[in-house]
Amino acid sequence: MSGDGASRSRAPRPPPLDLRLVPAALTAWSGASLAVTRPAAELLLAAGLATAGIAALAAGLLRRGGAGTWRRGPRQGPLAPRHRGAPAGPATVLLAAAVLLAVLLSAAPRVHERESGLLAELTELGASAVLTGRVATEPRPVAPREWEAAPRQRLELTVEEVRGRGQVARARTSVVVVGPDGWSGVRLGERVRLRATLVATEPGDAAAALAVTADPPRPAGGARWPLTAVNRLRGALGAVTADLSPQARGLVPGIAVGDDRALPPDLAADMRATSLTHLTAVSGAHVAIVLGAVLGALAWAPRRWRSAGAALALVAFVTLVRPEASVLRAAAMGAVVLAALLLGRPARALPGLCAAVVALVVADPWLARSYGFALSVLATAGLVLLARPWARWLSHLLPRWLATAVAIPAAAQAMCGPVVVLLSPALSPYAVPANLLAAPAVPPATVLGVAATLLAPAWPGGAHALAVLASGCTWWIATVARTLARLPGAQLPWPPGATGALALVVVSAVVVALLARAGPRRLGWRAVVPLAAVAAVLLLPGPRWVTSWLPDGWPPRGWLALQCDVGQGGAFLVRSGEGAAVMVDVGPAGGAAAGCLRAAGVERLELLVLTHAHADHVGGLGDVLAAVAVDRVLLGPGPEPAQTVAAVLRQLEGVPTARPVADGGTAAGTAGTIAWEVLWPPAAGVRALPGPDGVNDLSLALRLRAPGLDVLVPGDLEHAGQAGLLARLRARAPDPADVVAVAHHGSARQDPALAAWLRPRLAVVSVGSDNDYGHPAPSALHLYESTGAVVLRTDLCGAIAVVPDGDGLAAVSGCPP
Repeated sequence: MSGDGASRSRAPRPPPLDLRLVPAALTAWSGASLAVTRPAAELLLAAGLATAGIAALAAGLLRRGGAGTWRRGPRQGPLAPRHRGAPAGPATVLLAAAVLLAVLLSAAPRVHERESGLLAELTELGASAVLTGRVATEPRPVAPREWEAAPRQRLELTVEEVRGRGQVARARTSVVVVGPDGWSGVRLGERVRLRATLVATEPGDAAAALAVTADPPRPAGGARWPLTAVNRLRGALGAVTADLSPQARGLVPGIAVGDDRALPPDLAADMRATSLTHLTAVSGAHVAIVLGAVLGALAWAPRRWRSAGAALALVAFVTLVRPEASVLRAAAMGAVVLAALLLGRPARALPGLCAAVVALVVADPWLARSYGFALSVLATAGLVLLARPWARWLSHLLPRWLATAVAIPAAAQAMCGPVVVLLSPALSPYAVPANLLAAPAVPPATVLGVAATLLAPAWPGGAHALAVLASGCTWWIATVARTLARLPGAQLPWPPGATGALALVVVSAVVVALLARAGPRRLGWRAVVPLAAVAAVLLLPGPRWVTSWLPDGWPPRGWLALQCDVGQGGAFLVRSGEGAAVMVDVGPAGGAAAGCLRAAGVERLELLVLTHAHADHVGGLGDVLAAVAVDRVLLGPGPEPAQTVAAVLRQLEGVPTARPVADGGTAAGTAGTIAWEVLWPPAAGVRALPGPDGVNDLSLALRLRAPGLDVLVPGDLEHAGQAGLLARLRARAPDPADVVAVAHHGSARQDPALAAWLRPRLAVVSVGSDNDYGHPAPSALHLYESTGAVVLRTDLCGAIAVVPDGDGLAAVSGCPP
C-alpha cells in the first residue's frame, strides 16, 4: 500500500487547461440561441454593429501593438481542474465579437427565409398546402388521437416546393409532419409529396411549421445513393433481429445505429429513470468506441494510414447512423475527446470542444436551442474538466481503475443534471451506478451490432449470429435498467424549471466543495454520517420532504391550487383541507398526476372530476386510485368514446360515481372547504352533441370556489361548448374568475366573448412540449393576455401553483415572474 501511495504522490499532475476559446464558445452559443428568435432585420442591424465594434477593437489593437494579457487563475482544489487563468484584454473581446458576427450572418438569411415566402404566409393563415420535400428523419410513432385506433407517425421533412392558394414557390426549410400510420414505410432521403394543414411553431423552433395530414405519402423520387445504401443496411439489421427477444429487438439496433423504434415502452421508461437513454441515442461514446476499434485494427499501420482509416470510418459511421444534426453533433464531440486521448494531450480537449461548439452553431444556429446539443456539450465538458481530477481524488479511496470508472459517469451526470431537470423535474440517484454497471457491455454491443449491420445484406446468417452475441450484452444493460428502476427512490421529485436547475447547480457545487475541502484521506464518520443521512432522507416516502427546504421548493408552502405538469393532458388540484384536495382530470397514463399528488402531500381526494373520457384526461386514473383515497367521482355525461367510458367505469367500481349535467339534481355540492358547481353541459346538450365529434364539447365545465380563490375549469370545450357555457354564465351577474384553466390545452378554438366575460387574473395552459396538435395556439395566448391575465403554460413553466400573497394571490412556477 505504501508503495502504491508513493507512486500516486509522484504521478505528474496534468497540464493546465487552456481557457482562451471559452468566451468565444459561450458567445456563439448564447448569440445563436437569441438570434433564431429575432427578425432578420434585427439580425442584420446587430451584424452591422458587431462589424463596427470589430473594426474599432482591431484598430485599438494595432495602435497598442499587443493582443492583451492573461491573468493567472487562483489555486485549484483537488476536485477541480487546473487552468491557465481567465482570458483578459481586447483580443478576447475581438475574437468573441468575430464569432458573434459569424453567427448573425449565418442566421439572418435563414430566418428571413422562414419568416417570408409562401410557406410562411400559408402557415400564418393555418391554410392547407401541398408540400414536396425529402424525408430528413426516420418516422417514429406517436400516440393516436382519442378517436383513432392506429398510431400516427412523426418525422421531419426538408421542404423543396410549396403549393397553395394558386401559387407555387421553392423552399429550403424544415417542417415536422404528423400523419397516419402509412407514413411508417417512408425511408430516409426519399422524396415525397403530401397535402397538409400548416400550424405555426414557436419562434426559435427548428421546424418552420407543423404539417398535419390525414393522407398517406405520395412518392416523388427515391433517396440519393448514400442514403439508399444506409436504408438497405438498417432494414437488413431489423430483419436479422426480428426473431430476438423484445429487449434485443430494441437495444441491438438502438445501440448500434441509434434505431430504438422497437424498444419496449416499459424498458424505455426504465432506461429514462436510470439515465441510460444515451445508449440508444448515438453519442460521442459510440463514435469513440467505433473509432477505437478501427484504430486498434490498424495498429500495425503507420500513423498516416491510421488517421486516414479513422477519418473514413467516421464518415461511414455518421452516414450509417443517419447524417442528422444530432449525429453530426455527437461525431464532433466524440472526435474531440478521442483526439485528445489519442494524442495524449487532454489539456487540448477544451479548446477542441470550444472550437466544435463554435463551428456547429455557426453551421446550424438552431442547435443552440436544442436540449440534445446542450446535453452533448455538457457531457463532453464534464469528461474534459472533471473526470481526471475526480478520478485522482477517488483513487485515494478506490483502486485506480474503479476510481476512473466511477469518475467518468459521475462527471457527465454532474454537468448534465441541471438540463435533465429542466426536461423532467426529477433526480436519478442510481444514474452513476447504472452507467457504471452497464458500461462493460456497451463496447461489445456496439461493435457487434455495427458488424451485424454491415454483414446483414450479404450474409444474413452470419449477421444473425453476431446479433445474438450482441443481445447477450444488451440483456445485461436491460437487466441493470429494470432492476435499478424498481429500487426505492429511483426517481426523486425536484423543483421544476429554472429554479430547480439553479438549485441543483448550487447543491452540486456545495457538495463537491465540501468533499474537496475535507480531502479523501480525512473522510471519516464526520463525512459518512451526513452523507448517510442525506441518502436516507432522499429514500423516505413522501418526496415533498426532499425539496421543501429548498428556496421555492415544490410545492410552495400554503399552496391553494396546482396545475400539475402531466404533459399533453389535464390535471388541476384545489386544496380542500389538510392533506385533501379536489382534482379535475388525471392526465395521460404514466404516473405524472399521481406524482403531483404525492409531491403536494395530498392523501385524499374529496372529489375527483373527470371532465370527459379522452385518454389525456383519464389515462392516469389507475395510478391516482392507487396513490390516494378517493371519496367521490364525477364523470362527464358524454357517451363517447364508448370503450374508454366503459373502462373508466370498471376502474371506478366501488367508488361513488355520478355523471351530472348542469341542470340536474347533482350539479352542485361541497367538498371540504370547496363549493363546486357544474356549469356545462345541460341535458339538452348531451342529446344535441352525440358521437365522437361531440366528445370535447360535452366536457364538464366546473366552477370551484375556495376561501379567497375562484377557479373555472372548462375541460376541452370548443366553440359550441364555450358558447353554451357563456350563455349560462350570462344568465347570472358578471363574476370574474381568479384562475381559468384554458380550454382544450390552449387550442385555437377559443371564444373571445367567454374570455372577456371571465377576465381571469391567471390563465394556465396544461400542454405537453413538442406536441403535434399545435397547442397552445398563439391566438389563444394573445386572447387571454388581452384580457389582462397572466398566462403561464406547463410546457415552458412546469407545474404552476397559486399561493396567497398578502390580501391577494400570486403564481409560482418555473418561469420568471
